[in-house]
Amino acid sequence: MNSRIMSLALLIAASGVLVTSLVSAKKMAQVTLAPQVSEIISNQRAMEKKLAAIESKLTSLQAGIRAGAGRFGNMPPTAAQPPAEDPDKVYTINQGSSLIKGNENARVTIVEFSDFQCPYSQKFHSLIGEVLKSYPNDVKFIFKNFPLPFHSQAKPAAKASLAAREQGKYWEMVEALFKAGQEASARPPAPGGEVPSEPQADSIPAGLSEEKFKELAKNIGLDVDKFMSDYKEKDAEWEKLIAEDMDAVRAAEVRGTPTFFLNGKKTRARDLDSFKAEIDKILGGPGGK
Repeated sequence: MNSRIMSLALLIAASGVLVTSLVSAKKMAQVTLAPQVSEIISNQRAMEKKLAAIESKLTSLQAGIRAGAGRFGNMPPTAAQPPAEDPDKVYTINQGSSLIKGNENARVTIVEFSDFQCPYSQKFHSLIGEVLKSYPNDVKFIFKNFPLPFHSQAKPAAKASLAAREQGKYWEMVEALFKAGQEASARPPAPGGEVPSEPQADSIPAGLSEEKFKELAKNIGLDVDKFMSDYKEKDAEWEKLIAEDMDAVRAAEVRGTPTFFLNGKKTRARDLDSFKAEIDKILGGPGGK
């Protein structure tokens, strides 16, 4: 009897020790793992915040793209892509305050929407001079400014052309600006330099700057002091005229530069022969016959 009681007592004592050991081990594990668990939870929360911030930026960017496209007439604000163009659609493009180059009574009107800093505008604008020489009596030309927002010197260049208009040298300045930009783009890189694969939107391109505008004004025979005074002091007037051109951009659903219209219809002609073919079709044959 006494030996059974003794054995039972020893068993109970051993169980107590085991339970105590297990409890201690559990507490030690909790103490050891607590920092790791806390770090995991902290990292997870930080990651969730970063993902939420990225999602918010993407949403804002998408909304901005849709809103910008809507302002320029490229696409409806909620559309994923622009609607297909109707190649036969004829647009009414008001002359507004724009000057006419060529015979004002000509049967064919070419309207160009362009950006002085755009390399494609610089490349294709010279075609207009060739067309006017080929059709001195049958073609007239109107130029509309479409300064793209990511071209920092496009609008200042447009204002320079308008300031030159005050002294009767508008077309001379237009040609000089395009030529200066094209010459600058064609220059080889400095030794050890590289030609960028794409134009740098946030840089001021060589050939288009306030100093260059002054140089061009002198070259085409302007009173430079008056030119610079008009360029700066009549800025509000130039902004108004450019805004008028931008209204025409939206009305004609212009999506890029350069864009050319022949009697209100968009044309994809990008060489003299193509322009001639379309003009002759309007005139009823070569020379309007």
